[in-house]
Formats: sequence, C-alpha cells, structure tokens
Amino acid sequence: MTKKFEVIDGETLVETYIAPTEFIVENLIAPGLHILSGAPKIGKSWMAFWLCLQVAKGEPVWNFKTSQGTTLYLALEDSLERVQDRLTYMTYDAPPSLYVTLLSESIVTGLEEQIRNFVKEHPDTKLIMIDTFQKIRSISNDNAYAVDYKDVGYIKKIADELKIAIVLIHHVRKESHDDPISMVSGTNGITGAADSVFVLKKSKRSSVNATMCCTGRDIPYRELELNFNEETKLWKLISDSVENPEILLEDIVGIVVEFMKENESFSGTPTELAELLSGYCKEKIEPITLSKRLNKNQPDIEDAGIYYKSKRSNGKRIIILQRAERSKKSADSDGNPYIPITVPADPVGESE
Repeated sequence: MTKKFEVIDGETLVETYIAPTEFIVENLIAPGLHILSGAPKIGKSWMAFWLCLQVAKGEPVWNFKTSQGTTLYLALEDSLERVQDRLTYMTYDAPPSLYVTLLSESIVTGLEEQIRNFVKEHPDTKLIMIDTFQKIRSISNDNAYAVDYKDVGYIKKIADELKIAIVLIHHVRKESHDDPISMVSGTNGITGAADSVFVLKKSKRSSVNATMCCTGRDIPYRELELNFNEETKLWKLISDSVENPEILLEDIVGIVVEFMKENESFSGTPTELAELLSGYCKEKIEPITLSKRLNKNQPDIEDAGIYYKSKRSNGKRIIILQRAERSKKSADSDGNPYIPITVPADPVGESE
C-alpha cells in the first residue's frame, strides 16, 4: 500500500508556534552544513580555527554572539607544530573544549562514525570545522553534479541529525565572477546542498583587506568587510552591509508590553494591531511582519505576563492579547513569586 504524505494545512501552519533557529554564531552559523570558500593561502584556515576558538570560549565572533560549546577542528592539511603556532598567535588561554585532529577517515571509510563518536563523548558539541573538504571526499566516476550533491548532502545529514554545525573549508575557481556563489569550486551541487555559503575574496593577492559574502537559508545576504592583521593573525571586522537587521521589531516583546500597560485586552486583525503598535515605534509596522514576529516570540510574550493567541474568525485572522495577573519578568525584579498565566478559553468573547 502506498504511503500518504504527512501534510499540514496552511491555517494550522500559520498558527503553530515553531521555535526560532538557535544559532551557534548569531545570524551567521546555525546548525547544519556550511561552506567557507576562498583562494589558497587567503587566510581561510586562520579564520576557521579562530571561529572554533571563539565558540569554545563563548566569546563573540566580531559583532555576533556565540553559543558556547565544544568545537572540533580537523586540520587535515597541517602539522601539529603549525596548528600550535596558529593557536598561540590567537590566545594564551585556550579552553579544553577546543579539540584538534590532524587525521580523519573519508566519507566512504568511516568519517560519519568518527563524528558520531566524538559527539557522543562530547554531547555539548556545537561546531566542527573540516579543513579541507577535498580531504574527506569520495572518489567516483559518476556525474560530477551528482557526486558533489551526494558528498555535501551526506555531511549535512550528519549535522542535521546531531543538531550541530559542520563547516567545510573549500576552494574557489581561478576565474572571477560577479556572483560570489558561482566562484565556489565544483558544480552547483556543492552550494545547492549546503545551508549557507561564505566566500572570502580579495581584490588583489597582496591586499590585507577582504570581503566575505554570506548567503544561506537561515541568514540574510550580507557582505562583511574584513582586515587581516599580520601581527595577531586575526581577521577584524571593518563594516557590515546589514546594519541592525530587523531593527524595527528587534524588541517586539517590549513594544507589546508597553501597549498592554494601557490596555486590558485586544482583539482585532493584524492590520488593526499594527496601526496601534506603530504609535510605540519609530517606524510603521507591516501587518505580515508583525504576525511573524509575534509567533516567533510567543514564549517571551507569555513570560512577560501577556496571553497571546492567533486564530481565524469569520474568515479573518484575529490576534488576541490579554494581560495576566503578573509578569514573570516583574516577578523576577520585584522578588514576588511568579503567577502563571490563566485566562478563559475565550478571553475576549471571540468565537471560533
């Protein structure tokens, strides 16, 4: 018997709370498979090792926060002496949660088992760097696109199942291209299977400045202007093409809290609520953006003592807000015990 699709209807999907992506490096690296590509000797390995160090220490990567955890750097083209030299340039206080290996199996000889065993021994693993992708690839005479997609997809499957980020260090083509993604060596099977792609490029080999083009499924396209300090061997951020992303609703919880200080309850369409909340912001709030941010921040809104629900009524999307007795945040600051949100099933008299 043929199996049926497991489906979800649009109305249910819109109303369902789905926890937002928990980034390892905020707005740059989420759990999944990523490609860091650049020309040989451009400084990819310095950057990759530093990223592992920062996540292991829980310290920012430029202006981006990190989620601290164990990291593993597969330095498959280096000697232990060279890796040690790089680490001592970067820090005098390396954490024990940063691990390095010089050898690994390939995709077809046992790499998956090695990664799974490492994560089993270190369950707080967040990030694994593989330097370079070519060292762990399979060898096949099949169609180049199929091989590229299969190899990257194989590593992505491991990353997804273990809920960690794996970054493959890779090369770019010799010829330049207006589209940075097209500069990545190999077929589109590599970039197509990856969750995000980072391309590090210089205008000329002798320059100490470079641009890192970042694009992916979970991140906005951005270009980071970087400078490589020859003394510290660290990449420094000069500028970011994305300045304060989503600044309009960066504190949607705070905006709703301020609104509800003056209102016992609200029931109306996203458009009606957006118009009312615009008085608490510097910019106009678009209804569709408001609905998205409210759904994503539902737990924080309820922690602030506000009942929130989105539903359809008489063919319209209705948002319901109602104040609870005391917010969790105010309880924390005032020292009073938290009173859970308890509201009637239909707090403002709306019917389904």
